[in-house]
Amino acid sequence: MRATVAASAGRRASAARSRSCRERNREPRRASGGPDAPLLRSGVEPKPAWQTIPRSVRAETESLLGARVARATRAWGGYSPTPTYRLRLADGRRAFFKAVGPSDNEFARLAHSRELRVYRELAGPIGPWAPAFLGTIEVGPWSAMLLEDLGPKCAPPWTDGLARRVTRSLASFHRSTLGATLPDWLPRPERHLLTDARMWRLAVDPTWLRNVAALAGALAGDALRWLEAHAPALAGWATILRGLDEPMALVHRDVRSDNLRWVDGRVRLLDWPHVGVGPVEDDAVIFVQSVKAEGGPDPESLIAAYAEVMPVRPDVLGGAVSSVAAFFADQAWRPEIPGLPRLRAFQRRQLQVSLAWASRLLGLPEPTWLGAIGRDRSQPGI
Repeated sequence: MRATVAASAGRRASAARSRSCRERNREPRRASGGPDAPLLRSGVEPKPAWQTIPRSVRAETESLLGARVARATRAWGGYSPTPTYRLRLADGRRAFFKAVGPSDNEFARLAHSRELRVYRELAGPIGPWAPAFLGTIEVGPWSAMLLEDLGPKCAPPWTDGLARRVTRSLASFHRSTLGATLPDWLPRPERHLLTDARMWRLAVDPTWLRNVAALAGALAGDALRWLEAHAPALAGWATILRGLDEPMALVHRDVRSDNLRWVDGRVRLLDWPHVGVGPVEDDAVIFVQSVKAEGGPDPESLIAAYAEVMPVRPDVLGGAVSSVAAFFADQAWRPEIPGLPRLRAFQRRQLQVSLAWASRLLGLPEPTWLGAIGRDRSQPGI
């Protein structure tokens, strides 16, 4: 049993609340598309209730925070069943609890370990952009981190104004580390970018290509012909990401609505296990396509907002959009992952957005079949 308190964290941050995001209706909210659109903030993931967390873990939590937990509210909105709670303490302070336990798989435990390392070793560069790290608890198979509670999600729904403000703030985050000397243990582009870019090479595999095309249902034939004709061009653009020139920046690589908060005029980012060093265009693309997938503004308008703060290289932008589309093409048709019942549906919407964007950006014929993706699964198109 071990509890570690971050330096001066108890004085700094556990009382913090979001002052820009008011508590929204607690009922689940829906994506753009009316009453039949999928729930974006429901309790479908099997997150355990606070009372089911071992007494020893709860006791260590209270010991580290220095007060009794008066209320623990499960934090919904992400796509995993990880035990996450917003804690209100008896003395009025708040904290955020995030853990892995005996039922979590090796992937979840590795991600948790990586994120802990980020909070411990990258406090300088991420400090203004992340919740304050309050400490960690190790009790048997349980490992928990305690963070500043930044309040509830602000989106979706996305307004044009909020999306632009968050995008510009993300650009400011990138600018803050552009060209900085960053630790060698952080993944570089050859590890995290080219893995996605290589996905288009699978287009030479007829089975993979048919699996992607099958997402279009009755228009699968049209989809297959489009993919056979244009996957090579997409693959060529993705290779631009190979051998990029400096400068690079710290990139989060998983920026979307459930992993950010808007607090006092600045974006604050959550969930840091995928952080690496790379081109800022990649992080920007990952974020802005997710906004469109949640019913927000078109990615082109948000990239224009981003470029008001950070220059965007057109060729690298094209490579990043192609790479992101490749990733979702490879993921969207795969079976549901146990414990993540909403992930594939969202990835299908992201494929629609990113591949349509890639076709516009690279001057390819419009993939009209994309609108058919998800129809047989009761998911809305873009």
